[in-house]
Amino acid sequence: MPNTPHSAPSLWDISPPVYVGMPVFPGDTPYQQQWVANIGPGCPVNVASITSTPHAGAHADAPLHYAPDGATIGQVDLAPYLGHCRVIHAIGCGPLIEWQHIAHAIGDDLPARVLVRTYQQMPQTQWDAGLTGYAAETVERLAALGVRLIGIDTASIDPADSKALPSHQTIRRHDMRVLENLVLDAVPEGDYELIALPLKLVQADASPVRAVLRALPGTYNQPSA
Repeated sequence: MPNTPHSAPSLWDISPPVYVGMPVFPGDTPYQQQWVANIGPGCPVNVASITSTPHAGAHADAPLHYAPDGATIGQVDLAPYLGHCRVIHAIGCGPLIEWQHIAHAIGDDLPARVLVRTYQQMPQTQWDAGLTGYAAETVERLAALGVRLIGIDTASIDPADSKALPSHQTIRRHDMRVLENLVLDAVPEGDYELIALPLKLVQADASPVRAVLRALPGTYNQPSA
């Protein structure tokens, strides 16, 4: 049965699961977990110890990730990670999100946060070496329109084999923020409230986030095909 305005979701969890064996960028630290305490005689709690890249799952890159003198994720302003955003579909667009792939959803009312869906279904159990990134020119044009944060459903806003990282360097120049590894499979195009706050890791180059979208008051987005 199709969704109706009464049954439509009001909250979309756009964070992939984080678990032992999940794919991470080749060469990065995989997520690992051990139990250091277990409920039993003399111990009232379970306690885990984790080792992981801060880029596991949905995450926010800090300027330090792509600039030697950049701010850590614990130093950045939280405002870009919270507020009105637009989800735009560019499914199967190829290696780079070019302007023509998102122009249909760009208007005078463009909010300061833009998330782009490139997958029909995000691969959550294997690494995608052919992931889609943003064309640097697209980031430049979004910055010129006042966009302060960009997001994507792949592991990077640059191609996986890029060494120059032109899109990362573009957000550095414009002091923009970025979210990567979002799950947008079930999110219709449209406007939402984004909530994706990074942890206050005062020495780290990134932080995992629990990214969610919330329906804006008075809006109803049709379910994706």
